[in-house]
Amino acid sequence: MSTATRTPSSSPFSSSRAARRPSDLTGRMVLRIVRGELVPLAVAAVLALAFWYAFLAITDISPLLGKTPTDVAEYLFVEADAAENRAIVFGNLGVTAVDALVGYVAGLLVALAIAVLFVLIRSLEATVMPIAMLLKSMPLIVVTPLVTLAIGNGIGAVATVGAIAVFFPALVTVGFGLRSLSRESFELVSVYGGSPLDVLLKVALPTAVPAIFAAAKVAVPSALSGAMLAEWLATGQGLGGAVQRASAGFRYDELWASLAVITALGVVAYAVVAIGERLAAVRFGGQN
Repeated sequence: MSTATRTPSSSPFSSSRAARRPSDLTGRMVLRIVRGELVPLAVAAVLALAFWYAFLAITDISPLLGKTPTDVAEYLFVEADAAENRAIVFGNLGVTAVDALVGYVAGLLVALAIAVLFVLIRSLEATVMPIAMLLKSMPLIVVTPLVTLAIGNGIGAVATVGAIAVFFPALVTVGFGLRSLSRESFELVSVYGGSPLDVLLKVALPTAVPAIFAAAKVAVPSALSGAMLAEWLATGQGLGGAVQRASAGFRYDELWASLAVITALGVVAYAVVAIGERLAAVRFGGQN
């Protein structure tokens, strides 16, 4: 009597790919996602402007100190030297945007790399995370002078401070996403001869895409605030340095305009990443 041995016809990698087959993104779907993010953004902008006017009215701040959105618009687009004002404000905005982008990308990449190491080397997380949380408890305003002393007061210092601001929340969020894969999935892939790297690249990372985008979204304001703080305390460049000089020189139009444009940049950047998050959710998670 002979017995037939059943062999699996496919590996879990192929079945995992079949189960997680990316959804096709149609133009109509992309438009709906973009509209879904832009409409709340427009409503938030209107509410922010209303709050701005209400805050100045309720606090009764002197018009010399407190500038309304109308004052800022006139400073940038109506006054005789509006072109010069725009050149100053948007020039500083460009410097801060580059500083924040460098720190943003560096912080996210380092956080992703360490989170991956946590998955590959389970014992590493228990050793590193307490140290990371201890460092996180130090305020950035304390860390920035130390960074300046260590590496100088150039773009490196600004990027480092921005990366530190981004790194810790991104590490926690991405690490949680990578750990969300069930232990059974790891064991199933191992049974079929898959290495830990196979699990990471073909199962864990695709599963963690929403968490990675969530970390990227949360990191936007952290990168901007870290860059401005480093500019204020270290380089004196960009909007961080400009706000300091404008405040000391009683140039409150420039001060409020600088704060308005950096806020607008943060909101737009957040919305762009949020749209990317929604698109990735559809592409990899099959959500509509």
